[in-house]
Amino acid sequence: MTRQVVSFDEAGPDLKLFRNALGRFATGITVVTTRTPDGKREGMTANSFSAVSLDPPLVLWSVKNEAPSLPAFLTAGMFAVNVLSEEQAWLSHHFATPRAEKFDDVDSTDGHRGCPLIRDALARFECRLEQTVPAGDHQILIGRVLRASYDEAAAPLLFSGGRYAIAAPLPNIDATSDLAAMWEGLG
Repeated sequence: MTRQVVSFDEAGPDLKLFRNALGRFATGITVVTTRTPDGKREGMTANSFSAVSLDPPLVLWSVKNEAPSLPAFLTAGMFAVNVLSEEQAWLSHHFATPRAEKFDDVDSTDGHRGCPLIRDALARFECRLEQTVPAGDHQILIGRVLRASYDEAAAPLLFSGGRYAIAAPLPNIDATSDLAAMWEGLG
């Protein structure tokens, strides 16, 4: 196997190689939703979701500066992160594709302040926009979690190497203590 190297020198990086390197980090897939003050529902697929803090409960996700829905997320002041299950790959594609009304044929309900919540999402985080941080060609949106819910019945949908994937537990390896150490900031 040949290792690909991305160099960030004066000539600039090969962005395709950089994206491919980032793609080696498997992520979950979410659909982030909001409702603007005038009532329009917006949503987009994002795999940049991450926990920030347990106390206070904060999460983040990032959105490209040129995204048509960015102004809606900024003015709404609220958003919901819907973590997709392996059965919901079609929703990832649906919300990643430009369309006038993204909620056509999507089973959703209204959450806090009207943010759409996707039914049967693996987990949902209803958030108040706490802070926005400019970061290169993206904005990082940090939200204070007001309500969270989850379902243990389904498996998460993953994205890795430019493809959808599913998680499979490794046999005979228990990560319970590792997870506890990470959450305590000791790992």
